[in-house]
Amino acid sequence: MPRSPRSPGWPTPRLRFGGWLLLSGFLLSMLGSAWADWDFAQILLAAEHHYGTLDPARGRIEAWGRMLHDERNAPVQEQLDAVNRFFNQQLSFQDDTRIWHQTDYWATPVESLSKGAADCEDYALAKYFSLRHLGIPSEKLRITYVKALTQNQAHMVLTFYSSPSADPLVLDNLIGDIRPASQRKDLLPVYAFNAEGLYLPGSNGGKRSSDSKKLSRWQDVLQKMQTEGFAVGDG
Repeated sequence: MPRSPRSPGWPTPRLRFGGWLLLSGFLLSMLGSAWADWDFAQILLAAEHHYGTLDPARGRIEAWGRMLHDERNAPVQEQLDAVNRFFNQQLSFQDDTRIWHQTDYWATPVESLSKGAADCEDYALAKYFSLRHLGIPSEKLRITYVKALTQNQAHMVLTFYSSPSADPLVLDNLIGDIRPASQRKDLLPVYAFNAEGLYLPGSNGGKRSSDSKKLSRWQDVLQKMQTEGFAVGDG
């Protein structure tokens, strides 16, 4: 896991206006369609090319595609529940030294499903990208680095903010159900990030402190996913 100082608390020429709106809408439409256009047949071919024979991993990757298809038009809470449950059930927790023979490795969802195993950051990444694909904006999602107090170790979870100042919901591999952060007294937040930037914990969703492009492992994951056939942009 990445090391970071502990921080206290829990993150509770000019275009005419009409032309700008049209341009903005077009760009947003293009971005949304890129996220929605994941061809799992091509993704499976790319995975076999990069990682070798997929059996029995093929079934897990195909199940991921079916789950995303089934949840595409579902209410947000149902999407959160389905994605959280899917990865908690499909992947077994193992640390990076056992899975990848490295002290800290951030895997793509395909890599994790290929292994059938994941470290905490891999669960959070897989859930993040799945929910982004389902249409949840990145500003509502943060991959959050915490200290798990019960285990006395570094940990990562995915948090969902219904609004910038809302009590976020925590999607975690340590427990099966999704709970508000205010009910997770066992987690001490350190920092969080998404496509928009890095955040330090604090009131009203915390303070944006830097650019997530400075996180080399995050950029590595984005590059690997693009190689695997996923249109993920900046995340």
